[in-house]
Parts: sequence; C-alpha cells; structure tokens
Amino acid sequence: MPVLNIGSKSDDWRACRLSNFSADAFVLDGVRMASVEGFIQGIKFFYWDSTRRQAFESVGVEAKRLGKTAKRFFVWWQGRTIPHGSSEHHQLIERAIRAKFEQNSESMNALLATEGMTLTHDLGYPDPPKTSLPARVFCDILTRIREETLSARK
Repeated sequence: MPVLNIGSKSDDWRACRLSNFSADAFVLDGVRMASVEGFIQGIKFFYWDSTRRQAFESVGVEAKRLGKTAKRFFVWWQGRTIPHGSSEHHQLIERAIRAKFEQNSESMNALLATEGMTLTHDLGYPDPPKTSLPARVFCDILTRIREETLSARK
C-alpha cells in the first residue's frame, strides 16, 4: 500500500492540504478559525487571554509559535476545562479537523485523493512529550474521516 507523509513542506499537494498548517478557515461552534493549527494552539489559552484570539486567526508556523508559550495542562472550549492530551482533548481536535474538511471542498478532495494510501506524519523526530496531537492520533482521525466519507458516497 502506498504511503503519504503529511506535512506542510511536502512536494505532494495532498500532503500539504491535509496538514494542520494549511490555511483552510472553518467555523466550529460559532467561532471562526483560520486553520486547524490555530485552533489547536488557541484552545491552550484561557478565554480572556489575547493570545487565544491571535492563535485562532493564525496559520502554520505562526500559530505553532504562539502555542509554545502555553502551559499545556488544560485546554478550554465552550465553558469546559479539558485536560491537555486527554481523549476528550483529542475528540475536540477531531471535531475541528472534521469541520475543516466539511467546510473546505478542496481539502476534502485532497483527503479523498488518498484513497488506498496509508497516511503518516513523520517529521524526522519523535512527537514531543506534551504534543497536543500525536502523529498516530492525527493519522487515525484523517483515515477515519476519509473512510467514512468514501463509504457514505457509495
């Protein structure tokens, strides 16, 4: 089975579009995000922290940079305090990733164009211990969305 390594610096257009760094705006629970990465980083900051809004409006490396200043014990969404790295946290990120694909047809087309491929996210080093979204979890989410969408279209 062919393998596609997802990353914003890939030579493959699909890998770039599937990256959380891609500038695919979406709305989740009435809040507009410029990218999945912006969402992932922004929820690390409490509601009144100006970095939260700044991250939500950011893409790529800029969003990632903003998140580096967060404490990473909890994330905050819709009045809930969620332990960072928990399954509930990963489910919330999955909702954001799903929103990206549901609201951006070009991104969904890129995902569907990976049919029959194994998705990986190998940046050449192991996941940092406090990563918000481990590579395995990220690829499982993308694969699940792809397979569900393909099944629904048959």
